[in-house]
Amino acid sequence: MKKHKSVKIKLGTLILMIFSAIFGFNNSLTAYYQMGYSSIIWYVVTAILFFLPSALIFAEYGASFKGVKGGIFSWLQKSTNEKVAFVGTFIWLAAWVVWLVSSTQFFLISVSTTLFGRDTTQSWHLGFLSSTQLLGVLEVLFLVIVTFCAAKGVDKIAAVDKIGGIFTLLIAVGFMVVSIFVFFLDHGHLAEPLTAMNLTHSPNPAFQSPIAVISFIVYALFAYGGLETTAGVIDSVDKPEKTFPKALILAMLAMTGLYMVNILMCGISANWNTQLGSKGINLGNVEYVLINNLGVVTGHGLGLSHSASLAMGSAFSRFAGLADVLAGIAAAFLMVYSPIKSFIEGCDQRLLPDKLIKLNKHNMPERAMWLQAIIVSIIILFISFGGNAAGQFYTILMDMMNVSSAAPYLFLIGAYPFFRMKKNVEHPLSFIHGKAKIWTVTTIVWLVVAIGIIFTCIEPLLTGDYSTSFWTAIGPVAFGIIAYVYYTWREHKEKQAV
Repeated sequence: MKKHKSVKIKLGTLILMIFSAIFGFNNSLTAYYQMGYSSIIWYVVTAILFFLPSALIFAEYGASFKGVKGGIFSWLQKSTNEKVAFVGTFIWLAAWVVWLVSSTQFFLISVSTTLFGRDTTQSWHLGFLSSTQLLGVLEVLFLVIVTFCAAKGVDKIAAVDKIGGIFTLLIAVGFMVVSIFVFFLDHGHLAEPLTAMNLTHSPNPAFQSPIAVISFIVYALFAYGGLETTAGVIDSVDKPEKTFPKALILAMLAMTGLYMVNILMCGISANWNTQLGSKGINLGNVEYVLINNLGVVTGHGLGLSHSASLAMGSAFSRFAGLADVLAGIAAAFLMVYSPIKSFIEGCDQRLLPDKLIKLNKHNMPERAMWLQAIIVSIIILFISFGGNAAGQFYTILMDMMNVSSAAPYLFLIGAYPFFRMKKNVEHPLSFIHGKAKIWTVTTIVWLVVAIGIIFTCIEPLLTGDYSTSFWTAIGPVAFGIIAYVYYTWREHKEKQAV
């Protein structure tokens, strides 16, 4: 019999895989809304000080622990100890729980934009329920439906995921092409002037202080998030010691370049103060505001009437909303069970209750999924009925998601020197050599993440916005404490049993 040679991943394919795991078109629009052109500097700084070195670190983890179930739990356990791994991975799981909280809100904005051509959620009312309260109730309803269906082993959702992915790609490419078209229609005129002041200072009043500006690092980190998923294919890469770092560098340059270009594209059609400085615009709907505006400006540039230009803007935003609805449904089905299932596979079974980890006949951790749904619903309803204004509500959700997503990197990066010191672990790949260099790189990358998280949490305190500060920090802190207390209790219980 002929032996089939395993197909190795080449440079081009690896770059595309890194892109699909990390790049997000909407990150550029969010960055422009928060920092204008000045966000470009922070994307470059974050790429150099976080993206490249941490990707190399995760590549080493992936090479040493290839084929091991449990992902980052196994990485942390084999590099440090089980308690650190449990706490770190539990916080990682918390990031996805917070993602569910925020994504359900953004999903409703997408539905509204698809139906009405713009975000009307802030005007939704039902009886005595305010818009924020009604949105909270609808989010819980959506989550319950998704959890119920996903627990039945829904697999055809992959088809919706593909359709949503195609629409999202069309938006990213279309936004750039149409923006360049508008640039030529306006004879090279920019709606937002490209000046030295605009490249170094944010037009957003919320990002004027040094602490607020530095807190933007977390948003830039989120734009490069997902690095740990790319390291899992290291054993399938052709000549990984050369191909992987080359792919990372090329992907970093291309990705950073695309983020920079897309931020500049926003300024072609949207003046920050005119289009984004008014009330009612927030992190949840800024994507549709910018895309709608691009359609209107395109219509005017083509000489269409004002009403026809408005209709073009509405069509643009409806298309974007439809893409986000399709992608949102698929992502919700995947994320209500995928992170939990990974966590259960990684943990030692003795750490979790038997009933919680039991899989149903569809091979789904149904009870754990419903427990997650209850926790997410409580968080949603608590925030929704807390009396916060809609704009602040969206900001809280986005900050919670970004900080919770960034926090696990503190564990993964902090464990790296200890991982390198392990003599009983094979190190087929070593990109950083020498004890001093290892500690220097680790310290720099760890501080970049830590400073971004800390400043994001304390920045609202300076303006007396204690609610936002609390919700921004509560995700990783609360889940970290819960994980530590729970693990300590199980440890004590085991000692008593012996």
